[in-house]
Amino acid sequence: MAVDHRASDVHIRTGEKPCLRIRGELVPIQTKEFTPEDTENIARIILNNKTLIEKLPTLKEYDGGFAINGLCRIRFNFFRYDRKIGIVMRIVSEHIPSLKELGLPSILAKISDQRRGLILVTGPTGSGKSTTLAAMIDHINDTRNCHIISVEDPVEYLHPQKKSRVTQREVGKDTDGFNAALRGALRQDPDVILIGEMRDPETVQIALKAAETGHTVFSTVHTTNAITTMGRIISMFPPEEQKDVRKRLSVNLHATVSQRMLKRADGKGVVIAQEIMTTTPGVKECIEGDEPLERINEIIEEGFGPGGNGSQSFEQHIMWLLENRVIDKQTALSAVSSESDFIQKLQFE
Repeated sequence: MAVDHRASDVHIRTGEKPCLRIRGELVPIQTKEFTPEDTENIARIILNNKTLIEKLPTLKEYDGGFAINGLCRIRFNFFRYDRKIGIVMRIVSEHIPSLKELGLPSILAKISDQRRGLILVTGPTGSGKSTTLAAMIDHINDTRNCHIISVEDPVEYLHPQKKSRVTQREVGKDTDGFNAALRGALRQDPDVILIGEMRDPETVQIALKAAETGHTVFSTVHTTNAITTMGRIISMFPPEEQKDVRKRLSVNLHATVSQRMLKRADGKGVVIAQEIMTTTPGVKECIEGDEPLERINEIIEEGFGPGGNGSQSFEQHIMWLLENRVIDKQTALSAVSSESDFIQKLQFE
């Protein structure tokens, strides 16, 4: 039912009707409330592991994934709340959409073609980061003869072998953890490394080392824009290490792509709005601390449009989406950081 209605997630909770997230909103399914026995039986089915099922009475949380052949892949989180069972399942299509199918700016293909450096896709949970990353990796798979290694928790999109060799490793199944897998990846002759998430200082250090040694590294961060991304990464480290991290980040960061989902004006699903920052000399100065980080927004906006470097701010992309009637004015105003500034720009336009 969720796939038929193009839902992104399924929410199952004890004592409640299940819900589907459709076009960003939770919609209850017209059925009976799920009993404790119902949710426990569903948990047993999706855990699908004798050891885990035996631990179910004391299991408090668990991340996993599985495939339904010919339909989709599922990424799920099992959790307990108020002594009840909750399960949220993310639906991942078996089809990997292309950058063009997603309607993403053409600069993303150019960013994907980068032969070394760190590329970060950021945004809140449910903003489509995994799908954008999958499309970028698929572009490489279509165009380059190289070795792509991914370390994910769990694996979402399954990449077929096209021009590239793709090695996908899942934490818990194929490796004990991100850091062990990443240290191993550097000895597995990779060209491209995908890290599911920048979780801790050690992951950042390994990612920077991989970029410094001539690899292209993709990863995600749960941040809203380029400035908060820089701040988050730098703040992971103690004060005495931050200057060195700033320097390495300024040299090795190639681009950040920050995104959020907005409702389409025609009511047919959602569209992705993106801030794109490519690292220029001005951006490097901001990361290193010679200029304030806040100046990055100004530099991003200067790179927009014909003759620019492909950068764009959220406001610039939202304005473009509004002018092309992809989103309506109400959606645009709810998404920008300053309604009054945006209205002034609209009147000026």
